[in-house]
Amino acid sequence: MTKPVSIDDIQNNPDSDLSLDMSLDSRLDNIDDLNYATLTDALEQTVFENFDDGLYIGMMSGTSLDGMDAVLCQFGGEEDNQQPMRLLATHSQEFPPRLREVLLALCQPNGIQELVPAEDEPSSELDWFGWASKEYAEFASDVVNNLLQQSHTDVESVLAIGCHGQTVRHRPQMGFSLQLVDANIIAERTGISVVSDFRRRDMAVGGQGAPLVPAFHQALFATPDSTRILLNLGGIANITVLPANDSPVIGYDTGPANLLLDAWTALHTDKDYDAGGTWAQSGQVVEPLLNQLIEHPFFARTYPKSTGREDFNLAWLQDELQKFDQASAHIRYSSADVQATLTELTAMSASMQINMFINPHENSSVYVCGGGALNDYLMTRLQAHLPHCTVETTASLGLNPAWVEAVAFAWLARQTLIGETGNLPAVTGANKGVVLGQVCFA
Repeated sequence: MTKPVSIDDIQNNPDSDLSLDMSLDSRLDNIDDLNYATLTDALEQTVFENFDDGLYIGMMSGTSLDGMDAVLCQFGGEEDNQQPMRLLATHSQEFPPRLREVLLALCQPNGIQELVPAEDEPSSELDWFGWASKEYAEFASDVVNNLLQQSHTDVESVLAIGCHGQTVRHRPQMGFSLQLVDANIIAERTGISVVSDFRRRDMAVGGQGAPLVPAFHQALFATPDSTRILLNLGGIANITVLPANDSPVIGYDTGPANLLLDAWTALHTDKDYDAGGTWAQSGQVVEPLLNQLIEHPFFARTYPKSTGREDFNLAWLQDELQKFDQASAHIRYSSADVQATLTELTAMSASMQINMFINPHENSSVYVCGGGALNDYLMTRLQAHLPHCTVETTASLGLNPAWVEAVAFAWLARQTLIGETGNLPAVTGANKGVVLGQVCFA
């Protein structure tokens, strides 16, 4: 087989949709017809010596619902200090329009009432939930199979898929979080075992169920030489603080990011997102509006904390604009000004939290990942609010910012298979570390 490529080999080509077109020759006998009690039993019948020999697929579709990302990667063992993870291939696909429309509706309380069902489609919210679970899984299966086909990877080489599913309701204050996906369908369509439902076990021991990626950030990015802060700018922004000393890792959501930026862009332009932040940069920040938006109670909460579409959505923004217009009728602003203000809200709310952990006399860096890392104007505003540290993307650490979350769920799937904890109690607020996720064996 051709040698798998490392992060160092691919980081110079960050924009390719499929970063590798390399084959992995089959090293296994055909075990399709065998039925083992556990994956460990099956592993013993293969040439894999341990759970590091096989490959893992990670999948992620974030709050912004701009598409589904999938990665193929391999993790080194404890003795492989030079290369703890190799990213072998990546693939991304946009959601089918109807599935995306239904998912967006399900993300909003009673949002399904806005849908006009076709003759053969559901008419109730619970039925729509079931429909979307199946369609999401069928789509995810298609994404996996495309990834395997385009990278010439044998199904038998992959130990597991880590699929987060689509969060349609996140209510940590009520003790539950719902991720929509039917892992049974993915396992059946791909022939690969699937790990899903990562959040609820953490919530069962008192945690928020989010954020989950800080444990992965610690495993891959922590260094004893300096404090590193990871800022993920997906639909929601969240930070991970990796101290230089032995202090506990800290991580939590800081507020909205692409969720509001994309929604406002789609409402007022013919584009789905503000590429590079050029539209926002053409406007002016409306300071009184910014001051009103930052009064949302979430920003004043202490961590651990997490949020989502339930708190920040287009309807909330429009309601805030209506209040602002009534109280400040003399202020005139454009839609571009609102986009500039939302960008500033993201940068300011994240930076306010990051600055709490920055010592200007120490070596500290902020590394940005997620779709927001491609927003040049947002990155500029972050640097303006963070004068005592450098702001760059995780590409500087060897991992393209577009794939960090998908790789995280491949890592979490591996943690589940080897029986290791996947949460950080200091981050989620759980009372203990637990093994996350449920496994659907192929």
